[in-house]
Amino acid sequence: MKKIVLFASGNGSNVENIIQYFKNNDTISIVGIFTNNLHAKVLDRAKKHNIFSVIFNKSELNEGLVLEKINSLQPDLIVLAGFLLKFPEHIIKEYPNKIINIHPALLPNYGGKGMYGMNVHNAVLENNEKETGITIHFVNEHYDEGEFIFQHKVNIQNCKTAEEIATKVQELEYEFFPKAIEKLFTNH
Repeated sequence: MKKIVLFASGNGSNVENIIQYFKNNDTISIVGIFTNNLHAKVLDRAKKHNIFSVIFNKSELNEGLVLEKINSLQPDLIVLAGFLLKFPEHIIKEYPNKIINIHPALLPNYGGKGMYGMNVHNAVLENNEKETGITIHFVNEHYDEGEFIFQHKVNIQNCKTAEEIATKVQELEYEFFPKAIEKLFTNH
């Protein structure tokens, strides 16, 4: 059984989508949900699906407590699905090429510190881009600079607001993120 740990900071809609995708899979299991937000709705999702959850603060992430909790679950993959803190190097070194992230744009454009969620969609809109998309990538010590696993584009010429762009991007995330995770396991 391949084990996945999910990290999210907020609502957890991508987490829910991943849980649903792997719900009846007998070879891949979600074994933990980690969040840095005591009030994150992703905790309700963990409870609803009876998945072990961990709430932590930034210092616990950086000082080793989170790594201990991760190690206790022995995951084959760590998935950042709407996780907003920079992932610490000591965890990345412990799990090389086993931590992935989804970014709501076509990297290397619109990546880096502070480029998440609506910040990305607003920047895409302000620059009158004709297309945007998603990038799924391995996590390294720099924001949004890890090796690409998958990208997919969407036309946004008819979008008038950042919210419309966000909706199109989220549709891509829901369609392709779980499939990309599954493909990582089937390719190894």
